[in-house]
Amino acid sequence: MQQAQAAEIAVVAPLDKTLSYAIPAALAEEVRIGSRVRVPLGRRQVVGYVLGWMEPGDTPLKDILEVIDPHPLFHAHHAAFYLRAARYYVYPPGQAVRTALPAGLSALDSKPSVLRDKLYRATARDDEPQGVRQREVLAFIRAGKQVSLSQLRQQFPMPHAVLQRLMELEFLQVEEVERCRDPFAEINVDNHQPVDLNPAQQQAVTQIEEALDGPGSFRSFLLHGVTGSGKTEVYLRAIARTLELGRQALMLVPEIALTPQLVARFRSWFQDHDVRLAVLHSGLSDGERYDAWRQVARGDIDVVIGARSAVFAPLPDLGLIVVDEEHDGSYKQSEGFRYNARDLALMRGQMDKTVVLLGSATPVLTTYQRALDGHLTHLQLPERTAERKLPQVQLVDLSEHEGESLLSEALQKALAEALLAGEQTLLLLNRRGYAPFLLCHDCGASLRCPNCDITLTYSQVQRSLRCHYCDFRQRPPESCERCSGVRLLPEGMGTERLEEEIRQNFPEARVARMDRDTTSRKGAHHRLVEKMMTGEIDVLIGTQMIAKGHDFPAVTLVGVLNADTALNLPDFRSAERVFSLLSQVAGRAGRGDRPGRVMIQTYAVDNYALDFVTRHDYQGFAALELSQRQALYYPPFGYLVNLVLSGNDESKVHNAAEQLAANLTSGAVIGSMDMAVEILGPAPCLLPRLRNKHRMQILLKAEQREPLRRQIEKVSRFRSQLPAGVVLTVDVDPVDMF
Repeated sequence: MQQAQAAEIAVVAPLDKTLSYAIPAALAEEVRIGSRVRVPLGRRQVVGYVLGWMEPGDTPLKDILEVIDPHPLFHAHHAAFYLRAARYYVYPPGQAVRTALPAGLSALDSKPSVLRDKLYRATARDDEPQGVRQREVLAFIRAGKQVSLSQLRQQFPMPHAVLQRLMELEFLQVEEVERCRDPFAEINVDNHQPVDLNPAQQQAVTQIEEALDGPGSFRSFLLHGVTGSGKTEVYLRAIARTLELGRQALMLVPEIALTPQLVARFRSWFQDHDVRLAVLHSGLSDGERYDAWRQVARGDIDVVIGARSAVFAPLPDLGLIVVDEEHDGSYKQSEGFRYNARDLALMRGQMDKTVVLLGSATPVLTTYQRALDGHLTHLQLPERTAERKLPQVQLVDLSEHEGESLLSEALQKALAEALLAGEQTLLLLNRRGYAPFLLCHDCGASLRCPNCDITLTYSQVQRSLRCHYCDFRQRPPESCERCSGVRLLPEGMGTERLEEEIRQNFPEARVARMDRDTTSRKGAHHRLVEKMMTGEIDVLIGTQMIAKGHDFPAVTLVGVLNADTALNLPDFRSAERVFSLLSQVAGRAGRGDRPGRVMIQTYAVDNYALDFVTRHDYQGFAALELSQRQALYYPPFGYLVNLVLSGNDESKVHNAAEQLAANLTSGAVIGSMDMAVEILGPAPCLLPRLRNKHRMQILLKAEQREPLRRQIEKVSRFRSQLPAGVVLTVDVDPVDMF
């Protein structure tokens, strides 16, 4: 038992370092690494997390005031991981740990409720009670060995009096135990049908199992398989071997909504084994996530499935980390602690000496280059399972399309044929709402968000205008605010408008829409997926959500309404993102017994990224894109840090950005490390005003990380010079720079 006199504590405050606190004798038995504690900070009291032990020096230390939870929330090696992650992403360690933990554990008085249940066991008696109902209840309990009160209530109406009498007669014993909430308790689980692996799958499994069976050391793999090549089956077998070795597994998925299907598949696959499964993501209630977290920390869980925050799960003996669809941008946190779960999975694998498996049909180019360089073992699945063919992909030139319909004649014809054949169709339009904006046809003004430099999206279903950045909403005005004209009409297209057109043109079709607006309620996404699987939907319209990991065997047609929007973004990754999204959504077609086809509507039929999509040629696209990146020293041949300054006062923000840029360039000597960093900016952000904050950015670019680290140290020192009301955000390895 630790008897240290002082503790290293990460306090929930904007401090870039940990602090030391004395452990009073009264708390010596309670303070542990991983404890959530209450400590003084200046004149206030804050939450802190114990990360390690310290030797007290000559300076008097303030005492820890209280240990909030009865048990630690994580272990010592997790504390080291959290601290390293915070330092890498230049984020206050206490706030980083708070992000890692279940929501609701940062307030001083927050102690999430722990549910209790009663377990009944039969005593070792040979005789039987006299009452008929008493004998029925006792037989039920004996058959189950130990039965909860909730189980008895399902079987017998009003069992309390019977149970009380059986205990008085000493036929039963009762024990009160903790009951953990299971958000997927009612999920349907099909019987698992064994699958024969093809040679490529078997080779991948063999190499991963050899790494798992070997001495405990870090190994990383890229499982690069075309859509429908059976990557999940490889994951499951790797996880099974991990469990056979007595260790635990973590699987990350990019989309919260995918977890119900994955949980069902896991439970089906492992239904003959006593595998304990937990789910961790932000879509759960605070109580559900708190229960799962404590089970994981206690070592009561074998497999954790979750979205990006699950990378922090406190598994005591982690043997395998799987990152499914590792290319997905949602693994990068966009606000606050701006970590990338894929990169942290690799960091954790190194620290915990575990195997890390990244999987994708379209891996990000940084991952692919690491595989080419030998930093990851490159496992390839070049063909679909069951000898199914990849779909034919056709570009449809929108410059030849006339009329107001969102669908070209070719796509309308293909959709009619699919409906006639009883096949399902996916239509991708990566824009929510009815229209991107309302336009005054008298003066040309569009309705804009009062808080952000962006137009308001019009929703006809909700009869409202909404900003998807700050969530500002208003009713559509009767007249233009600029000229009082009344010709305010929706312009552009969104998923609502596409749904309306499909229903009008194909009235017999059963149409559904999958986007953030239709799946915001708990379970809504899962219900849509089930309807697709049971054939209750003919046409599913959606944003990029529909491209993420779904396996709908009856889908034979995929239509992309407009491939050009993302191609025109001022981002060096725009071609990569378009190639990845279109390849992924194309991969939803033809996964069953019938062949698939994909139609991509575009004005840019000569674009190289689209050309490679039509040929399913990832290697060709990657070779061309990587050569262009290398010439400009962009990732993976260079490293980026984005500095964003924001505040209510525009002039203060601009002046602070100019001062920071001058500070970064001052004192630089030709040939020094400082000169090895290219400083781009300051310049207004792509969205110069967001949530009523004016924004400027400075992009740092270097061929090596060390020069960037030196500049980040300058940035950290500059924080103290920031004027009141100006906030500086550091984004290491940025993914989006809006």
